[in-house]
Amino acid sequence: MAEPTSEPTSEPTSEHAAVAPQARLRVGIDVGGTNTDAVIVDERDRLLAKVKHPTTSDVTTGILSALRLVLAQLDGAAARVSHVMLGTTHATNAILERRNLNRVAALRLGGPATHAVPPLTGWPDDLRAAISCGAVVVDGGVEMTGEPIVPLDEDAVRRFLDGVAEQAEGVAVSGVFSPVLSDQEFRVEELVREVLGDVPVSLSHEIGSLGLLERENACVLNAALVAVAGRVTAGLGDAMSANGISAEAYIAQNDGTLMSLDYVRRYPILTIGSGPTNSMRGASYLTGVTDALVVDVGGTSTDIGILSSGFPRESSTAVEIGGVRTNFRMPDLVSLALGGGTIVGSANGQVTLGPGSVGYRLTTEALVFGGSVPTLTDAIVATGRGNGIGRIGDASRAAAHEELLRRAIAEVDARIEEGVDRVKTSGRELPLIAVGGGSGLIPEVLAGVAGVHRPDNHDVANAIGAAIASVSGELDRVFAYGKDGRDESIAEAVRLARDEAIRAGADPAYVEVVEIEEVPLAYLTEPVARVRVKAAGPLKTH
Repeated sequence: MAEPTSEPTSEPTSEHAAVAPQARLRVGIDVGGTNTDAVIVDERDRLLAKVKHPTTSDVTTGILSALRLVLAQLDGAAARVSHVMLGTTHATNAILERRNLNRVAALRLGGPATHAVPPLTGWPDDLRAAISCGAVVVDGGVEMTGEPIVPLDEDAVRRFLDGVAEQAEGVAVSGVFSPVLSDQEFRVEELVREVLGDVPVSLSHEIGSLGLLERENACVLNAALVAVAGRVTAGLGDAMSANGISAEAYIAQNDGTLMSLDYVRRYPILTIGSGPTNSMRGASYLTGVTDALVVDVGGTSTDIGILSSGFPRESSTAVEIGGVRTNFRMPDLVSLALGGGTIVGSANGQVTLGPGSVGYRLTTEALVFGGSVPTLTDAIVATGRGNGIGRIGDASRAAAHEELLRRAIAEVDARIEEGVDRVKTSGRELPLIAVGGGSGLIPEVLAGVAGVHRPDNHDVANAIGAAIASVSGELDRVFAYGKDGRDESIAEAVRLARDEAIRAGADPAYVEVVEIEEVPLAYLTEPVARVRVKAAGPLKTH
């Protein structure tokens, strides 16, 4: 995520200096609020080169520069790169800043049952204005058993589409209980093609799970991000071409795995939250630990999550993005407004931490770099916590604020301990892995954990996580066991999850099911269960 540095830094490991001339290389890039990190690994996942470059306001320029700098560390590296993986904040930034979003027509298949709560209810006014070009509820939808509530009103769908034809840059289709039976959503997609032509269509059953309003919200946001995804993939292609790379490119998604560029253009919302998950996967790789707490400290925030079997634990509750409640897959995180760039102050005799941050201006505004703003990076240096992670700036420049900075560190320790307690779901003590450029904030001893580990190359764990990631596919759907039986339904779920992984870019020969979750639904006249299956495999090579 972010490291307090005065200039782009790199540290190729000397033991890796001798690289086989024909070795195939992979590049991992991760964009944080302060720094853009890039690494090169070989076929055995050994780190050969790394670089940190300040994130630029337009993001893409920082990616281009970081890629150029990391390639410069190895002779002829560009010609040997076989894969480039990117974890990016483009989608998150677009929603938070309300910029570069598609105008979306929201179409709900839920009449006459759901008129009381229309689409986009509860959205912030400015986000609704930036995205919506119309919304409607038409007759349709199914019961939890898959039986139609009422037939789909195709004439109403056509009338609505005719009315938004001049404004719509995307269409979001959400049906009541469409994760149970998605036929009506697919039929509306066909009608969109007939009326509007080649306009991007997002179908809610492919994005979210049970919970109509949250799934609908996620579907609309996904449709709004299609153009952003197009710019990201085009920009990555341009950066690769400018650096002489002819290779396959992948984008990191928010479960710690990768997806192909075609896949990300259809499901751009899955890139939201990919930064912390990259760091967690990188932490697992750097330590060899598959079950642990991970604390990722960047320049503007700290994310605390749990690794389970080497993958980030997923959230089981609705997640708010840009003021909108959604229920698509997201990592289960506790996020704190603490980072290397967090501004330290005082009020009424009490130390204050943020929420403001100097962000990518850290190397010009922090005290240890000759600036005038006390930050938590200054606190790391003043208290000696940065001794184990290399020299950071000039400690003497922070001496006048030492008392304030020591009080700030004490407050940080208390907040980190509280955050760790919040993310834990049991009294079991797990090891804690500290990663990220600002991980000097984490003390060597912390209550409630089985030891604190700060592995080598912790500062680029996020980019390493992207570089070594596999590809996954997931299915989250409700099955009625009555007709086909449980075994047939589970087999169908496994097949669909494997197909999703292959569509995302996994090698079909090596895709494995890594998780199956089955939750029976009560008070129904026949056996019905929500089934979630995750399949993952290595990248397909040609």
